[in-house]
Order: sequence, then C-alpha cells, then structure tokens
Amino acid sequence: MTTPLALPARPRILVVALRRLGDVLLTTPLTRSLRRAWPDAHIDMLVFGNTAAILAGNPDIDGIITSPERPSGGESRALVRKLWRRYDLAITTQAGDRPSLFAILAGRKRAGVTEARAIGRIKGLFLDRTVAAQPELHRVEETLLLARAIGIAPVPDVIAPQAKTPSALQPLAPYAVLHAAPFFRYKQWHRHGWRALAGHLVQRGLRVVATGGPGAQERGYLDDVWRDLPVQRLDGRLSWPELSTLLTGARVFVGPDTSVTHLAAAAGCPTIALFGPTDPRRWGPWPASGLQEPWAASGTVQRRGNVWVVQNPLPGMPCQLEGCLRHVESHSLCLDELPINSVLSAVEDALAPG
Repeated sequence: MTTPLALPARPRILVVALRRLGDVLLTTPLTRSLRRAWPDAHIDMLVFGNTAAILAGNPDIDGIITSPERPSGGESRALVRKLWRRYDLAITTQAGDRPSLFAILAGRKRAGVTEARAIGRIKGLFLDRTVAAQPELHRVEETLLLARAIGIAPVPDVIAPQAKTPSALQPLAPYAVLHAAPFFRYKQWHRHGWRALAGHLVQRGLRVVATGGPGAQERGYLDDVWRDLPVQRLDGRLSWPELSTLLTGARVFVGPDTSVTHLAAAAGCPTIALFGPTDPRRWGPWPASGLQEPWAASGTVQRRGNVWVVQNPLPGMPCQLEGCLRHVESHSLCLDELPINSVLSAVEDALAPG
C-alpha cells in the first residue's frame, strides 16, 4: 500500500464533490474510508446546494459546505476565502478545473483526480497525491483509488441517509416502490410499461407507492402515468432521509438510471434498475454488499447482490449517448422498446422467497 499521508492527530479533511445527486451519493465510500482511517478527524464535504440533502444524517460527515452550480464571481471569491488553507487535507473527486482549484486552495496537503492532458499535468504539480481519471472503472471504484493514493484502506460502502423515524406516510402493509421519472427524458421507460408493472404488483398483493420530485413538469408526467391506478403518490412529499427509510422497507423497487435507484440499492432494497444508453460498467447501482463482480456492458437481466439491471441489448448498446437524437430531451429506442416481460422477470426474481 502507498505510504499514508502524515496528518495531525485530529485532522481537518475536505472532500470536494461538485456533481449531481447520484454522483455525490457514490462518493460516500471515500468519506467512509477516511472516517475509518482517521476516527477523530473533522470531515467536511463541498457540494452543490441542491445535492446536500442526500448526505443528511451521514455519520462520516461533520459538515457540509455548499456552492451554487453557477456561482457569480463574488460567490466564488467568498467561497475561496472560507476555504483558504482551512484543511490539513483536501481531496477533489473529479478532474474539473473548479473542484481542483478549491481543493488546491483549501488544503495544506492535497489529493485529486487528474485528466490525461496538459492541464491535468499542470494540476498535478499542485497536488501531493494524484490518480489518473479511469472512466472505464465503476465510479465507486475510481473514487476509491483516491483512498489508496493517500495510503488508507478503501471501504466500498455507499452510505444512504436515514430518518430517525419513518414518515407517517410510509405504508404498514407490504409495498413496492416505483420511480417512473428520471432527471432526463432520454432515460425514461414507456408509460404503458409502468402501468402494466403497477397492475402486476397490485395483483401480487402489494401496495404500490410512487415516488418522484416536486417539480410541476414531473408532477404532470406522473399524473398521466398513474391516472386511475391504485397507486399511493408520495412524489415531492418525502425528504431524502424519509425516502431512504421508505426504500429500506420496500419488498422491491423499480426505477430508471437516476439517483433514487442508486439510493434504493444502497438502502439494501431489492432494486430493479432500467438502463438504456448508460453503461452499467461505470454507473450500475452499487449493491449494499458491494460489487463482487463487475457489471457487464449489456444483457437482458443481470444480477449483482440486491440489484438487477434490466436492458434491451440492441446492437451497439450501451451507446452512452444522450438518446437517439443526442440531447437530454430525446427518446431512447432501447427504452421505448424495453419489453415489460423482461422487467417482470426481474421483479419476480426479486420477490422470490430466500
């Protein structure tokens, strides 16, 4: 193992993760590794303001510092003043210019990911420990390279937020959770598939709970998907810790490639992930027990631990493009034609005793 960085007895550590919700959640194995290595450390995370809630209640994190996604010059200067040499160690989990700059300015010692081009080599001059970006690895595995780089043991546990008590809205009877609305249109499964799946689960004797965000556009889409079905709508009504607790108690969860699906996997719920253009080798949900065998690029149904990845393996999949029209509001033929029988097969496997 690499020689551990020499830090004070109670070091102050900053982890920079200026990414979307699911990406921030997949950074938590690094903070768990840091906590195990330095139990008395003060560990902060720097994240976007709209992603901080997914870290709520995380026992490995002492503080959360937030930044706007597109800060003004004044906001950036204020953040630099707040971070300046405040930490014994600052780690950037991404190779971008802004997160790298914040880590360089914040830490007396610094570690980070660098890209394989001239600017990456320049950033590396200001970092004490570096790892090269490894886009062929799963995101969790790539992030844990940073633990190895600073000389500590990697701990591959994704840490889900948990509420102290369940929401009063959480069903008492056995239930399934369906999350039909991804952040981007090109990750969306077809309406009739969701409706058929809900009907099947009701026939199996399960209460069906639908989750989603609070936005008006998403709410309108879900109104259409769930119209006249016996579905308990909780979209926009739960905090992230409450949602995590809901998922922990579910008999099965089904969702697209989105942050809630990663959360379900981390919570230990039997999780069915519907994947289209996205490569599961990089972004497949991380099972609660860890990923013992890497995800394959494509297959009709793959299982790893408590997670099933369902795909429509057309030629050239996964293409890793933003839909067939190459933009986030595009359709994706692989998901438009993903058959309900493939999803039901995975659901039945997840619901099977033992």
